[in-house]
Amino acid sequence: MKWLERIGLTALRRMDAEAAHTLAIRALQLGLTPTPGPITSPRLRTSVAGLELPNPVGLAAGFDKNANALQGLSRSGFGFLEIGAATPRPQPGNPKPRLFRLTEDRAAINRFGFNNDGMEAIADRLSHRPLDIVTGLNLGANKDSPDRAADFAQVLARCGAHIDFATVNVSSPNTEKLRDLQGKAALSALLQGVMEVRDTLERPIPVFLKIAPDLSQTDLAEIAAVALEARVDAIIATNTTLSRDGLRSPHRDQAGGLSGAPLFERSTRVLAQLSQMTEGTLPLIGVGGIASAEQAYAKILAGASAVQLYTALVFGGLSLVADILHGLDRLLARDGFDNVAQAVGQNRKDWL
Repeated sequence: MKWLERIGLTALRRMDAEAAHTLAIRALQLGLTPTPGPITSPRLRTSVAGLELPNPVGLAAGFDKNANALQGLSRSGFGFLEIGAATPRPQPGNPKPRLFRLTEDRAAINRFGFNNDGMEAIADRLSHRPLDIVTGLNLGANKDSPDRAADFAQVLARCGAHIDFATVNVSSPNTEKLRDLQGKAALSALLQGVMEVRDTLERPIPVFLKIAPDLSQTDLAEIAAVALEARVDAIIATNTTLSRDGLRSPHRDQAGGLSGAPLFERSTRVLAQLSQMTEGTLPLIGVGGIASAEQAYAKILAGASAVQLYTALVFGGLSLVADILHGLDRLLARDGFDNVAQAVGQNRKDWL
């Protein structure tokens, strides 16, 4: 299967990046991708914010924005999936082109702008999702909304019955002024509204907060304090960056958020800082630049209870999920850990 996947990836990389992504979603719908099923072991099995996971490697938001490929993704080896971002009303997002491969940097830049089918269509698809894999939804706000904070609560109210967790995404750089909602007062008010809706659900679910990597120490400390006060269940660190340090690709100056290999060190440092600030009282999910078992393990040692992938799949394909998980299992065994939870934060000081 791997040789077939390599041929497919080569063909996709010759296409426009967004068209290739659309074709990848279609391949998942048709069952034309690797399907190793649940990958687990006693060392990989873990619990995050009350969610029982077969393994700690999840799919990051943005890959399947509209919940179109859940059947295929549920059999791809991931321990959990995050769909979205979803907004109350459908929106087309920013003009094309808006996705760029930075092959020389093993990275991507996107400026999608929360393009999605809207919460009604996404809720309908989620209502028919596979129930044997933990699935969450990334909550977003419409670009032209008069009250963006209220949008997050509205999406949760509509979709909450069909998901296992929700992520408040105030860290995308592609919706103008969205990151302003990471400020202390605005974030506190936004989270209060979301948590009030969460508490009305028939089955209250964990709420996560996704933050940007481009925060000062003061900003990060304020966000950690607000998250703890609001009883957020976990923080996802981090979203894409606006930094362009050290890039070689001809696309390096495109506007948008940068993801992939160049984000690894920056996002892992933020993760370790958050781990220290919260003193291990709040689960953290590490995302940004993971493309190998060693990098997934590094995030865990820095303080992540689980990790997420996206951009690395563009270059390594879905078989990368199984490779990372089998490698992570071996690394945990090598270092004498009976379970991945024992490794969380063990090397945090190396990133501070």
